[in-house]
Amino acid sequence: MSHTHDAPLGRHLLDRRGFLSHMATGVGGIALGAILAEKGLLAADAKAGPLAAKPPHFPAKAKRVVHIYCTGAVSHLDTWDYKPELIKHHGEPMPGADKLLTFQGENGALARSPWEFKPRGESGKYASDLLPHLAERVDDMCFLHSLTSKTNTHGPGEMFMSTGFTLEGFPSMGAWVSYALGTDDQDLPAYVAIPDPRGDPQQGPANWTNGFLPAVYQGTSFNADKPIRHLARPDRINPDDDRATRDLIRVLNDEHLARNPGDDELSARIAAYELAARMQLSAPEVGDLSRESPAVRSLYGLDDADPILAGFGRNCLLARRLLERGVRFVTLFNGAFAMGEGALNWDGHRRIKSDYDRHGPILDKPAAALLIDLKERGMLDDTLVVWSTEFGRMPTFQKGTQGRDHNPKGFTAWLAGAGVKRGFSYGATDPFGYQAVENVVDVHDFHATILHLLGLDHERLTYYNNGAQRRLTDVHGHVIRDILT
Repeated sequence: MSHTHDAPLGRHLLDRRGFLSHMATGVGGIALGAILAEKGLLAADAKAGPLAAKPPHFPAKAKRVVHIYCTGAVSHLDTWDYKPELIKHHGEPMPGADKLLTFQGENGALARSPWEFKPRGESGKYASDLLPHLAERVDDMCFLHSLTSKTNTHGPGEMFMSTGFTLEGFPSMGAWVSYALGTDDQDLPAYVAIPDPRGDPQQGPANWTNGFLPAVYQGTSFNADKPIRHLARPDRINPDDDRATRDLIRVLNDEHLARNPGDDELSARIAAYELAARMQLSAPEVGDLSRESPAVRSLYGLDDADPILAGFGRNCLLARRLLERGVRFVTLFNGAFAMGEGALNWDGHRRIKSDYDRHGPILDKPAAALLIDLKERGMLDDTLVVWSTEFGRMPTFQKGTQGRDHNPKGFTAWLAGAGVKRGFSYGATDPFGYQAVENVVDVHDFHATILHLLGLDHERLTYYNNGAQRRLTDVHGHVIRDILT
């Protein structure tokens, strides 16, 4: 069988002459690459591919991000947004809202929080007894009390917080960051999503999707109890044979990629397989929490009697281990999708006291431990910690219930660490906590600020798709400069 000079590599290698020719140049290329690497003359992007570390647009305050995302819409009025007027007028109708209909219908009277608020830390910030360990860390936090969302539905709300759009199909914030900055550690993913021990959030992988960005920027999903699947080498395969096969495949892939320049899907697929091979060694080590001291294990609650709290503690400790090894962006989910309201997440429609008394401790001790641990290791100076949920909840109880309905008109998030003011509060809702009225911001502003702290201009971070230069912030967003150091 004869072949033309331009025949595909896979076919060309079937004849002995072509195979030997390519192997000769391939081996030479490997040798040349080794010499150049040893001399420091090999370009970083050629060596590491699409996930090579890239410079930011301007000097960054933060090198990495961990986003603690509480699914189900945590009530700001029962955690961080202290409202004396809500306490004073408990049980009365909310003025001007006698016919107010929200997501699930009619509302009842104003309802004070079942948990007491107290001043905390040197800043005197009022925080709820629901989250006592996190409340002790208020001096490290920068609160945004005037966030708003454009939706009052969980699925679109998750998408808006994760991707900047209420519809699925757009890249997540972590995907944008890994696309822009790559990673310093080529043996671990640039972007990791850690699902809650109880399961995935409502929209599942759409929260960490690459969207229309090249596939290599999609988040890698695993947690402390469910490591990356299908990663280990089968026992029946000899380690030397496995390494030799990978070396051969690498040569063939490089040749194939050279013949198909600009093929993002091919480049992503090759990069994913090569990363998987490297993770056979790196991923088991990063997930081995037994290496941590008894004091650290106790700090995170790894031996707690509540298996879900202990599981979330393991996830928080895994997040720290990933960050210190160079992973650029970690999304740490708290809460999982469930049709029963409030059963597995923060969706407290019917019985907010009993639901939150169950969920609060699961979040509280491990998340506070992550802040403490990062600070003690000096990592909080260049790590940005983000805490958010998809929207807030009403200052009233739903009619006939002891729970609060959805409220996108005003809610709270906080940032801690690199580049943000500490013990600081920005913006405000009205006296009852229903609507943002001072320094009102939205999710686009929130995203623009996070990107800015990473040294990225949200208006310059774009990707051409379907006739438009797309970006995380769409055509909106302003950096919230008053919270920056």
